[in-house]
Amino acid sequence: MSSFDHSHELPALDPRVAGAAAEGCRESRLLLSRRSMLGITASLFSSAFLPDFAKADTDPQARFFIVMLRGGMDGIGMVIPKLDPHYEEMRRELALPDSATLSLGSDFALHPALSTVHSMFGASDAVVIPAAGLPLRNRSHFECQDNLENGLPVNLPNATGWLNRLFGALPAGDPVRKRFGLEIGEAPMILRGPEPVLGWSPTWYTKSNPDVLARLEPAYKSLAPELWDSLQRGLAADALATASGAGTSNEISVLRKGFIGAARLLRASTGPRIAALTVDGWDTHADQGGAAGQFRDRLAELDVALNDIKAELGPVWSKTVVCCVTEFGRTVRTNGDSGTDHGVGTAALLVGGALKGGIVGDWPGIAENQLYEGTALTPTVDLRAVFKGVLRDHIGVPLDILNTKVFPESAAVKPLGKLVDSPVTTTARVAASSSPLTNEEVAPILRYRKRYGS
Repeated sequence: MSSFDHSHELPALDPRVAGAAAEGCRESRLLLSRRSMLGITASLFSSAFLPDFAKADTDPQARFFIVMLRGGMDGIGMVIPKLDPHYEEMRRELALPDSATLSLGSDFALHPALSTVHSMFGASDAVVIPAAGLPLRNRSHFECQDNLENGLPVNLPNATGWLNRLFGALPAGDPVRKRFGLEIGEAPMILRGPEPVLGWSPTWYTKSNPDVLARLEPAYKSLAPELWDSLQRGLAADALATASGAGTSNEISVLRKGFIGAARLLRASTGPRIAALTVDGWDTHADQGGAAGQFRDRLAELDVALNDIKAELGPVWSKTVVCCVTEFGRTVRTNGDSGTDHGVGTAALLVGGALKGGIVGDWPGIAENQLYEGTALTPTVDLRAVFKGVLRDHIGVPLDILNTKVFPESAAVKPLGKLVDSPVTTTARVAASSSPLTNEEVAPILRYRKRYGS
């Protein structure tokens, strides 16, 4: 079972607040339970097919880390629209005075908890997209999280994740593909598919000593040699993490350990170049707070973690893009419990030394007649356009692969430009694979069950 204990990520909530949030959104609570159960099988799959990434013989320049803020992050609470005359009227007690925010210029500002991000923005190491969203807009945690991670126009049964399809679309000898994708903690859908992935979790469990492993070896080799090989590869992956110092401190939260571990593995000369991590706790139905409260606490923890990853990456920071996204935003007006309910449009945040910096995308306005279905921010940027822009200009993936294999049926969604400081030439980096993946391909968990039983 996954050892990524999200209950240690953030400061403990007041029981009254936690209870109100859970009561206000039963789906969010069910979603956490569902992912906990799926994590058992998904982690087994990752172990059973874990490859040896120490044999990679090149060191590609680009690093990409995607952070999924689960629960529906309040984009208007993170990126304050100073330019909008309806902000204070619509947000009421959640509205922050201009003097309490961190200015991004005349039009927008950041929540005061994001001091590190504000400094990054000043150094042109952050891009803010104030009104982004998904193709699916039904406000369901289950379905919108799936849509964020499968990258499809609509959800389909047994869909693969768009990051897994990316690896499948790259040529076999491509250096990014040879290092595989890295999942931190639980196994997210975004990496689900036939391509092998690496898994690593910060953990409080005591590791098995060599004597125990030596005693297990004969049994594994005789009864399940493939699992023994997988265990050996898993130990090799953990050895790289240990050698790089990932997850060694017990004095910081599991969330920060995840960011630090990701950074140390991404910077390793033999490590992966693309990683994904999920962060829970953004479903703020009650006592969300403005300058203080549970939303502020989550932003502050994220801000510290982003500072950690920059520090740990060191010189590799200049080759990195970190993309923080969520499945939907919150309602523009409060709900009477000093919180917000499920919305549609939200903000996306990118940080990294490879970025050009700035604010990208149009602001739709939050007057009553400008809201989506009368309650939510209307997206002006498709998140697939953001991902396409990073993958094309930072990683070097050709547009035809992005339009047909990574994000099928998305040719009308143009890559968002002006994100990366020095875009690479795509045709010189990778070539199209000969056999595109289809939605009928068997998902990894089903492959595992077919091979080893339920």
